[in-house]
Amino acid sequence: MTSFLTPFLTQRGRTALLYLLPTATLAVAVAGVSLTAAAKPPAAPKKPTNAAPTFARDVAPLVDKYCIGCHTADAPSGGVVLAGLTKTNTLMKNRKDWEQVASNISSKHMPPMGMPAPSDAEREKLVAHIEGLYSAIDCKINDPGRVTMRRLNRAEYNNTVRDLTGLDLRLSDDFPSDDVGYGFDNIGDVLSLSPILMEKYLSAAGKIAQATVKAPEDMIAGRTWEGSKLAAFGGFDAPGTEGRALFSAGTVAVPYAFPLPGKYTIRVKTWQQKAGDGDAEVRIEIGGKEIKTLPVSATDSRKPQTLVVETFVQGGEQPVGATFTNDYYREKDPNPALNGDRNLFIESIEVAGPNNVDTATLAKLAAASPAQTRLFAPGKSATGETERARKILRAFALRAFRRPPTLAETDRLVSLYGIARKNKESFERGIQLGMQGILASPNFLYRAERETGETRDLTDYELAARLSYFLWSSTPDDTLLTLAATKQLHKPEVLKAQAKRMLASPKAVALTDNFAGQWLQLRKLDRVSPDPTQFPQWDESLRSAMREETRRYFSAVVREDRSVLEFLDSDWTYLNGRLAKHYGVTNVTGDKFVRVKLSGGRRGGVLTQASVLTITSNPTRTSPVKRGKWVLDNLLNTPPPPPPPGVGELPDDAKGKEALTGTLRERLEKHRADPSCASCHSRMDPIGFGLENFDAIGAWRERDGTAAIDATGTLPDGKSFDGSGQLRKVLAGKKLLFTKAMTEKLLTYAIGRGVESTDRCNVGDMADTVAAKQYRFSAVVEQIVLSEPFRKRRTAPGDIIAPKRGAKTASIR
Repeated sequence: MTSFLTPFLTQRGRTALLYLLPTATLAVAVAGVSLTAAAKPPAAPKKPTNAAPTFARDVAPLVDKYCIGCHTADAPSGGVVLAGLTKTNTLMKNRKDWEQVASNISSKHMPPMGMPAPSDAEREKLVAHIEGLYSAIDCKINDPGRVTMRRLNRAEYNNTVRDLTGLDLRLSDDFPSDDVGYGFDNIGDVLSLSPILMEKYLSAAGKIAQATVKAPEDMIAGRTWEGSKLAAFGGFDAPGTEGRALFSAGTVAVPYAFPLPGKYTIRVKTWQQKAGDGDAEVRIEIGGKEIKTLPVSATDSRKPQTLVVETFVQGGEQPVGATFTNDYYREKDPNPALNGDRNLFIESIEVAGPNNVDTATLAKLAAASPAQTRLFAPGKSATGETERARKILRAFALRAFRRPPTLAETDRLVSLYGIARKNKESFERGIQLGMQGILASPNFLYRAERETGETRDLTDYELAARLSYFLWSSTPDDTLLTLAATKQLHKPEVLKAQAKRMLASPKAVALTDNFAGQWLQLRKLDRVSPDPTQFPQWDESLRSAMREETRRYFSAVVREDRSVLEFLDSDWTYLNGRLAKHYGVTNVTGDKFVRVKLSGGRRGGVLTQASVLTITSNPTRTSPVKRGKWVLDNLLNTPPPPPPPGVGELPDDAKGKEALTGTLRERLEKHRADPSCASCHSRMDPIGFGLENFDAIGAWRERDGTAAIDATGTLPDGKSFDGSGQLRKVLAGKKLLFTKAMTEKLLTYAIGRGVESTDRCNVGDMADTVAAKQYRFSAVVEQIVLSEPFRKRRTAPGDIIAPKRGAKTASIR
């Protein structure tokens, strides 16, 4: 069995098998556990022995001795009950609890300081047995996982439209925010579709089609705003009208994009509430300039008057307005006939034109669009208009659907084109309708992977979509689609070559914006508000510089294929004059960012960049807890559990003006005196203490108020440090743990679902391979695109494919 399982296990898993042998056959299909740091496997015994540890004889007694006392059913520490779970059959029934036990024992998080603790050999025996059992089971299960059909998120929608049309319209900036799962906003399970979002999609489809294809009908302007459609453009609601009321003064002005220079007709439907000797007057304006002022004679809302002006307009977007110019109000004049209140009511505004431009000229102007020229290129060889439309729409659907459209789908798109032609509208209008159908289709809005009833390899087109949205957050380009069409993309050497090509593309900046922006929580920087009294140097230019330093740093690691360990520590970064001054660096000035070599040991990697230090602080002070938790969550992927209910805040976090005594460190130490807080804070707080020389906006300091900074800390595993430089070295010593953490984060982002137990065997092996390749960023990407979770999919939710018949599996002992 050892030789059969060896390819699936990391070094620690192989060590664990020595504790599991001898074994009997047991087919088990369950979900899982992540492997911890590697340990060198001891030499296998030459002959089988009956002395191999078992759970009941060698592991359960350790749990009884060191754990049960604090984890009774009456008052379980951390909410974990271990009493009654020290029997062999509980390993599978209570897997989550046992995984937590193994994790906490391995990290020396448990038992807490001051309590009897197992020796290193006892820890190794307990952890190896539990993890080895689960690893042996998980690595035998043929389950690449299943990704829920994913809707394009806002970033993907914008990028996809840009790459399909060549137009950077950014229409999804107006869409509702995307939900987040597992730390990212591209997770299929949380990307729902609300009615309001569907309305936005339909509206955007029309705007994209009109921006891409200029139909002659669009060049002949014609739009009317009436009734409630005027509500956003000025005036007031009033009884007796669905339009807008202008009382003492005011303007109703609608925005309009005049398509080209020419004469346009403006029509304003209006009526007045008469008072005084004269009539109300309305000034018709374009771009705020008067075109003509006209009197209004109509006084009945049921019979409004239409005012018409014709004028030359150069083109472009300009407001078209109607302004009330001559208000009149009297209520105590000796002559009753002079008393009254004059008001103006606007029922509608219409724009038409340009006038007297022939259709051939308009069509010629429309065809000049580069986006339209590219779109229409596939139809050049067609012999008739319908065949030309078919080729154009089919080619666009291929790129938008990320696969060839079926014959039935193509026929439906051509039928939309036919509707326009039957209504005697132009060829271009028909193509617009077909485009709208494509852009409102689920095949565009969702990245669907077909269900076949069996676990399978992805098709080449599905792989192209996964690869392009992973690295570019956008649709596959022509190279990927060509490789998919020729069924070459699934070949490992081709996948690796394409990943390398795509990482070198400018479009790989999407990894910085969308992966790093969420992995490092950089997006939170937009929402932080440091106290301006305590930090008067804080301003928008500093916020922007902080963000740009981290963006450029991550992009450099990707572009130059540097070691991912440089996220933990390095001797370089990017600064401009504003951020250099904040850091105390004197040889960088101006707005331009330049690469600089760091000296003095204060800063290095992302952890000591001002962006990260700021988002992990409170408005008025630093937060060692937040900073420590950020490291555990994002760099080591060992997040602490949520705080227990009823745990109080530190005094300066609470509302009111309580008197504070002692330093922040002293107050946190009192907080940790609560046994329910101690276990987690012993992991978080020391890391945060190591960063205390940086204030709440990331500037260096030697004192906190009148107290000298104490930046020492000791982790649960006994490693001590003093200051950020030594802390970074301690973290750099956890390079395999960090590599696994980053690989798991990037895999989650790449496949759009959370990492499951059966993925973690892949993650462990992937991290080992990355280490062997000098931890290069490209090695992480390469391992992900070659992994089974990336290249395959499970058939249906919850289906786990059991080991093949006859295969040996681990037994529980």
